[in-house]
Amino acid sequence: MLHGYCPPHRFLPYLSWTEIAALPDRENTVIVLPVGATEQHGPHLPCSVDTAIAAGVMGEALKRLPASVRAFGLPPITYGKSEEHLHFPGTFTLTGPTLLATMIELGESVYRSGFRKLVFANGHGGQPQVLEMAARELRLRHGDFVIVPYGVSRVPNCSGQFVSEQEKKLSMHAGHSETALLLALAPETVHMEHAKPYFPPPFPVKTLSADGRPSCAWVARDFGPSGVIGDPTGATREQGLQILDTLADSWVKALTELHELRWIERDESTWERGQYTGHIQQSI
Repeated sequence: MLHGYCPPHRFLPYLSWTEIAALPDRENTVIVLPVGATEQHGPHLPCSVDTAIAAGVMGEALKRLPASVRAFGLPPITYGKSEEHLHFPGTFTLTGPTLLATMIELGESVYRSGFRKLVFANGHGGQPQVLEMAARELRLRHGDFVIVPYGVSRVPNCSGQFVSEQEKKLSMHAGHSETALLLALAPETVHMEHAKPYFPPPFPVKTLSADGRPSCAWVARDFGPSGVIGDPTGATREQGLQILDTLADSWVKALTELHELRWIERDESTWERGQYTGHIQQSI
């Protein structure tokens, strides 16, 4: 069904327009938009990894939310800015300007529907800057709009306890944590018999890279022919379920706090594009 990982009662497109118009407290209802990508993830993982993780984690969080917390999910965006992987078949990418325009236009649609709180739940490491730019533009256009662009795996979770120090420092793509999460969310798409580790040499300019990750621009094929940057071989479904559980619990807390948030008070007469003279409300 269209709702995928999202619980049906939290899936906004299942409501009619009249039901949406009649929703109480729309200005404090949190809308969750998972933003993924369709791109290569090595020979052992499907190209849908980033979308599955973004939609899966947020769907599990929405499932666990108490009824008192008003929040709905939207269908995930399945194409992102994946140009660093375009040398591999199965990568379907948008350009940065196209994704930027898409996020702004969808944000405008959320605003026109009466909602004032929106989460861009990002599952792809190649596009956070684009989502941040879109959020800032929407904020400039609408002084009472709270938009949070945030990586789904950036909230507290237990993934660090399962990986090596080398993995923590250098893994960037299709490594242990992504593989474990896919084993939890879509195990039929994972082929562990094809999983092999690959770590590039640490970036030699230590002043610009304390952990060895490249501080220069890169594309995936710079790091070998498989598309993997990390070690997926030790990943298990049990680990993935634990990571998913802790990610979902953290997002339940975050969505609850966003629902309760009272961030901006302003007088319409004081707001102009590029000039804001309102104030931040300090208490909820």
